[in-house]
Amino acid sequence: MAIIANTKTSSFLVLICFLTFSLHATRTEACHRTDRKALLDFKSKITRDSFRLLETWNQSTDCCTKWEGIACDSNGRVVNLSRNGISTDEENPFDITMDGIISPSLGKLKYLRVLDLRFLKDLEGTIPSELGKLYHLTSLLLDINRLNGSIPASFQNLRKLNRLLLGQNLLSGTVPTNIFQHMSSLTELDLALNKLSGPIPSSIDKLVSLKRLDLSLNKFSGSIPYTIGFLKNLNFLDMSKNQISGIIPTSTGELSKLTLLHLNQNKLSGSVPSFSKLVVLESCVLSDNKLTGRIPASISKSTPLRFLQLDNNMLSGKLPESLGNLTNLVRLSAKNNLLTGKIPASLSNLINLQSLDLSRNRLSGPVPSELAKLNIMLDTLDLSFNPLRLVTVPSWISKMNLEALHLAGTGLVELPEWLSSTSLFTLDVSSNRLTGKLPAWIAKMRNLHTLNVSNNGFHSDIPIELKNLQRGLGVLDLHRNNFTGGLSTIFAVSGRFRYTFIDLSHNMFVGRIDNNIGNLESMTVLETLGLSNNRLGGGIPKSLGKLIFLKTLKLDKNEFTGTIPAELSSITFITSIVLSHNKLTGSIPSGVINLLDLVEFDVSYNKLTGKIPPHKKPFPASSFVGNSGLCDSPLPPCKTA
Repeated sequence: MAIIANTKTSSFLVLICFLTFSLHATRTEACHRTDRKALLDFKSKITRDSFRLLETWNQSTDCCTKWEGIACDSNGRVVNLSRNGISTDEENPFDITMDGIISPSLGKLKYLRVLDLRFLKDLEGTIPSELGKLYHLTSLLLDINRLNGSIPASFQNLRKLNRLLLGQNLLSGTVPTNIFQHMSSLTELDLALNKLSGPIPSSIDKLVSLKRLDLSLNKFSGSIPYTIGFLKNLNFLDMSKNQISGIIPTSTGELSKLTLLHLNQNKLSGSVPSFSKLVVLESCVLSDNKLTGRIPASISKSTPLRFLQLDNNMLSGKLPESLGNLTNLVRLSAKNNLLTGKIPASLSNLINLQSLDLSRNRLSGPVPSELAKLNIMLDTLDLSFNPLRLVTVPSWISKMNLEALHLAGTGLVELPEWLSSTSLFTLDVSSNRLTGKLPAWIAKMRNLHTLNVSNNGFHSDIPIELKNLQRGLGVLDLHRNNFTGGLSTIFAVSGRFRYTFIDLSHNMFVGRIDNNIGNLESMTVLETLGLSNNRLGGGIPKSLGKLIFLKTLKLDKNEFTGTIPAELSSITFITSIVLSHNKLTGSIPSGVINLLDLVEFDVSYNKLTGKIPPHKKPFPASSFVGNSGLCDSPLPPCKTA
């Protein structure tokens, strides 16, 4: 009996072991040899793996169970290859990169469903046409790399694709006409930020499941296919920054699920289509085209709209009263069009509006005082270059909490003192009819960073109170006035802000530039210094060479004497040096004329002498004429004794 019992026990244990082994084998079938070989070939083409994404990939382990980024089906066939460069640590993100090419051998992973190599940044070479053999592929994610060449025509075989992301690469050429013919399951297509050209493929109308289409920042030309309106599921459409021409198809107005429509910076013409069915649209950017006609009143149907930008077109007629129904608007910009009539008082209903830019149109005054109701959210108001005939800044603006007020070219004759108690960061009242002294109360504007009073009739010295500006200044534009006196007050302004831009040209300033200008705290990040057309004299300070962020230096048409400081060669990134029409002597420093980023160099009409130093930039002869002692290229050769 004991023997029989023991035998039964042994048989039971054998059965348990067999079943356990069978279940284990079914659950973790070893990686198929074809797939293993293909993956190892891919790894061999990677020249640098900075984050060791492929470290676990080796011959001695099972690719289905031990290799990171690989998943297999129950038969040991690879169905997912995901080795992307997306950092999962939001608090301490790290830069994941991978150098090399995509091996054509990946085309042998015939059961692959997901190929994710996005965000690796440095994958280069062409996209292998062999990937078109991956008939089970649902996601092909290769965006944010350095892949070049064309999009393979073989992709038309990928009939199960849901997502095709190839954006932010260096892809070029035309997109194959029939590539989308059988991609009815595709929901996301991203080809943005490449160098793709030619027409938008006509087969795009087959993408009936498409929700997101991004073709922006390429060189696509031709027209937008009328059949774009067939893509009823589309909620994101971005074709901005291309060379697309023709009209915006009326069928675009049928895309009732659209939340984003960006067609800016193209060559589109004709009218803006009806918005009556775009009832969930949140962002519409049509700026920088050649659009004509009126802004459709039907735009009021897009009540969720938050961003509406129609800048730089040829739109005409009046601003629709119905704009006031778009109470979710955050930004409304229609600058540089041909709009006429008055600004609708209904805009005061836009309680969430933060920026209103209607500059450079033909709008007439008065500006509705109802806009004062926008005092909580509105921070930027730009009505510049409209024939508003304001005379003075409307008093209701004093009730607002604006950060930026732009009223250039609006007919201003005077500035009210209540501006001194505002919180304005930017004040632009240029190109008006302002005269007299620059108001000393400007020094009381506690947040002022940018002041532009250029192209007016101000005269006399700069008020000494300006030195007391609480935070200093970042941008100061006084050009084309009749200011007199020295520059010491301007350069002495100090505070939290540092100057990045100073333009004092076309005035009557006199005296010398402070020799210590390059050491002044207010000038440490200066990028532009324009002092042209004044009556300044003395030497050009050597300390200018310490302004290492300077890009533009214009001192022409003054009375400067002495030599060109060799120290200017320390301004590594400068692009423009204009010193013409002065009384400078000596030679041209070789280090200055050979600054690597220098595009404009003009020392004409001085008293310079000697041989023009050899230089690589093709500066014209006109940059050196009027110096009788200068010679050599591009002027005539120096005379030999």
